[in-house]
Amino acid sequence: MAQIHDRPSVDRKARLTIPAQTIRKQDPSVRVLNWREVYLPLDIEMAKVEAERCIQCPAAPCQVACPAGNDIPAALWKLEHGDPVGAADVFHETSNLPEMCGRLCPQERLCEGHCVVGKHAKPVAIGRLEAFVADWQRVHAPAAAPAPPPTGKRVAVVGAGPAGLVVAEELAKLGHAITVFDAWPSPGGVLRYGIPSFKLEKRVLDERLAELRRLPIRFIGDTSIGTRGGKTVDDLLAEGYDAVFLGHGAGVGNELQIEGVGLAGIMQATEFLSRANVAPQDLPPRMRTPLQPGRRTVIIGGGDTSMDCARTAVRLGAEEVSLVYRRTGQEMVGREEERKHAREEGVRFEFLAAPVRFLGDDAGHVRAVRFERMELGPPDESGRRRPSPIPGSEFTVEADAVVLAIGYGVDEQVAASAAGVLADRYGVVLVDRASGETDRPGVFAGGDNINGADLVVTAIRDARIAARAMRAYLEQAAPVSTAAAT
Repeated sequence: MAQIHDRPSVDRKARLTIPAQTIRKQDPSVRVLNWREVYLPLDIEMAKVEAERCIQCPAAPCQVACPAGNDIPAALWKLEHGDPVGAADVFHETSNLPEMCGRLCPQERLCEGHCVVGKHAKPVAIGRLEAFVADWQRVHAPAAAPAPPPTGKRVAVVGAGPAGLVVAEELAKLGHAITVFDAWPSPGGVLRYGIPSFKLEKRVLDERLAELRRLPIRFIGDTSIGTRGGKTVDDLLAEGYDAVFLGHGAGVGNELQIEGVGLAGIMQATEFLSRANVAPQDLPPRMRTPLQPGRRTVIIGGGDTSMDCARTAVRLGAEEVSLVYRRTGQEMVGREEERKHAREEGVRFEFLAAPVRFLGDDAGHVRAVRFERMELGPPDESGRRRPSPIPGSEFTVEADAVVLAIGYGVDEQVAASAAGVLADRYGVVLVDRASGETDRPGVFAGGDNINGADLVVTAIRDARIAARAMRAYLEQAAPVSTAAAT
């Protein structure tokens, strides 16, 4: 953390009188007709005033609450004094993707939720300011670091999502040659294929990737790593890579085992979001068929992904979009802001209901969903009250499109393709949390594949931990032979 006492003293009481700036959004009636980000860009003067609302408290609870440990007071100090590039540099000291975190983090329960100003008024808009300075830097002062001298070491990164991108950047800046493998055609992982453009426009990701491509990083798409075919982790090590990082995330959608789940018109959240939000050339051939919007679309689930799907269905032109969740709104694990946006855009919420079967027409296409009412009992292992069915409470909702957004798991086939890499029964890779090391020498892991489905910022944190350990490992490793490097 930058030393607070190195900065001039501030009048904290005066700062508390500065009104919160209005962070403008597209009107709901307008934004449902486009795929642009809901939040409109800040201007520099508004950003400086909002940053000045930070009272520069020495304890910096906002920084403590940030999984990446961002020195938020130092960044906002630079911003309020007209140095957005310097502010971005502060964020980059601890985070490789501030433009993503500023848009996607649940700030209300992390930095902003612990902002002292929030005890007296609206908390400082830390997330929007973080995204603003990162965007400003990419436009006005793009990275132009000289290419580092090559070390002769080669690293394979499995997964081109947040964790993989972080490790690739950290090690490439040292001169190691990085090859990033991903099953999708283009890099980005969840940032491209799971986050809708109205939360993160693809140009932001592509601009960041353009910066990474100036480093010794090579991206190879359409390549699965695991035991289902293609390469294995053992193959990568046999090819002469000095270390491997597993950053394959948690992208396997959970499935419902109920009657009719195989009907046409029922799909997993990732396929739905990808086909709706991603350019055809960035999709596998099997997913390039235009997505036909349902007139009545039902989304099953209660997290942020379900909100993304519901809001996507609205933009696709569905006349009715219903989101059905087996608990109540109080038990939802996603962001309240996302639920607010969904309601503003016309999504209907149906709580305390769970599907029991899907009904199809004569052509084998879904036509309705049969639900049963639920009641909440004692808390389960998640700490939330467990839903139980109410006998005789079934009801039917018409639907010609259904999206399953009921959580994600880790692809267990990746770890299974590396002898000595241990995983639990859910496929979650077991690592030394202080280093990201697996039980297989030279193989490291980080992100959702060691946590289960989690946040972009926790993936960044874990990937940086692993990158530091990999740097030490590579410095100790013997140089690769010329034959192995070819």
